[in-house]
Parts: sequence; C-alpha cells; structure tokens
Amino acid sequence: MHLKPGVAQVVILAFSALLFNSSNALQAREQGNKKPTLSVKASPSISFAPARIVVVAELKGGNDEEELYCPTVEWEWGDLTQSVVEADCEPYAPGKSEIKRRYTVEHQFKNPGSFKIVLRLKKGSRIVGQGTAQVQVRAGLGQEP
Repeated sequence: MHLKPGVAQVVILAFSALLFNSSNALQAREQGNKKPTLSVKASPSISFAPARIVVVAELKGGNDEEELYCPTVEWEWGDLTQSVVEADCEPYAPGKSEIKRRYTVEHQFKNPGSFKIVLRLKKGSRIVGQGTAQVQVRAGLGQEP
C-alpha cells in the first residue's frame, strides 16, 4: 500500500492521537483505582516537653467509594494513650456522599521521648488506611532527660 506524503502524515497523526488519548485514559483509570495512601505529618516534629503537636493526615488516591466513607479514626500516640473518633454519618449514597480526605488533631506530649504516631482509618475491624509520623520531645526546663 502506497500513500501520498500528505495522507501518510494525517494517518500517522491520527494514530498518534489515538495512542496518546488511550494512554491518558488508562493512566487516569489507574490513578483512580490506586490503593489509597495516608500521609501523616506532625508539627513541630522536634519540641520541648510539654509539647503541643498538631498532626495533619491526608488521604490520597483511591476512589470515592463506600469503603473510605465515614471511617472510625484511631490515633495511637506512642505515649501509651489513644484517641478514637466514630462519626455518626448518613448512609452512603454513591455520587452524593463526600469522602473526608483531611484529618487534623492536636495532642500534648507531657514527657520527653521519641514517639511514633499511628493513624488508622477503619471500617468495622478492617483497616482501610494507615499512616505514621515520628515526634521527638526533649526534656523541658526542670525535667530530667
């Protein structure tokens, strides 16, 4: 098959555009179906006791599905304390219910030490997301290291 130069260019451009669009659609679909990740950041990450630490967690990826809707939020502070928040939410409605993707909380560490903060998002007993952050609290005035 022999095509004239102008026709061949059009065919090549059309084929390239088809491949490019298919590739973008596939990437978008894969991005939406990606398993969600939970990034947790503590600020400040190094402080003096007693330390008031603000922790922000962000849920990235995943679809807006019922699995991520209205989870139980468990904070494990690494200082032998925990916080649990169970929201009272309306039943899940596809396309209407909003998935919460940002969680912010404040915690006070009274004693010096290195603390691993763990956030778990749960549906029943199943963990649907988990993330960690590290905090270093140094002895404050009048405290022994």
